[in-house]
Amino acid sequence: MQQKKDAPLRSDAQRNRERILEVALAELTRSADAPLSAIAKKACVGQGTFYRHFPNRESLVLEVYRYEVQQVADAAAQLLETRPPDRALREWMDRLAQYAMAKAGLADAMRKATTARGTLTSLGHGAVTSAVTLLLEANEEAGTIRPGVTPDDFVLAIAGLWQIDPHSDWQRRAGRLLDLVMDGLRAGAPSR
Repeated sequence: MQQKKDAPLRSDAQRNRERILEVALAELTRSADAPLSAIAKKACVGQGTFYRHFPNRESLVLEVYRYEVQQVADAAAQLLETRPPDRALREWMDRLAQYAMAKAGLADAMRKATTARGTLTSLGHGAVTSAVTLLLEANEEAGTIRPGVTPDDFVLAIAGLWQIDPHSDWQRRAGRLLDLVMDGLRAGAPSR
């Protein structure tokens, strides 16, 4: 019996899919031309299982990108559950920096997977914008950032992340940049 396209995966199938995506992220970051058979083997799944989830390289690369974006976006709500809004925002910014560096590492694979302009950007824009909006609203409500900061303002403020070489000491440089952004967001906050 064929599974419907929108039907949820069984738990074992979901675990296989996530394992494939995790291995694919690591392998494609190392080499845009990583063989799909090697990814399947390292993920401990058979070729049939692999190709049932990802019929071609393009579908795998696009799903790795979408999966990573969703992980970053989901972290916003998770962090707000356990941390004060300003701490959640700053920790989320670190996760975004890690994502930005992984995305830079996947750049060759993504370029090879698709040539349509905007395809990759459109996959992640909604989820990331929702996460940023959630964090900014929580911080504005808590009085920990200046009022009126929009998601577009935030993205412009952190745009320097995409200028950092992922093969350099990116953690230190990204941390310093994001601390400056956080200090700017806090300036003029009602609770200061």
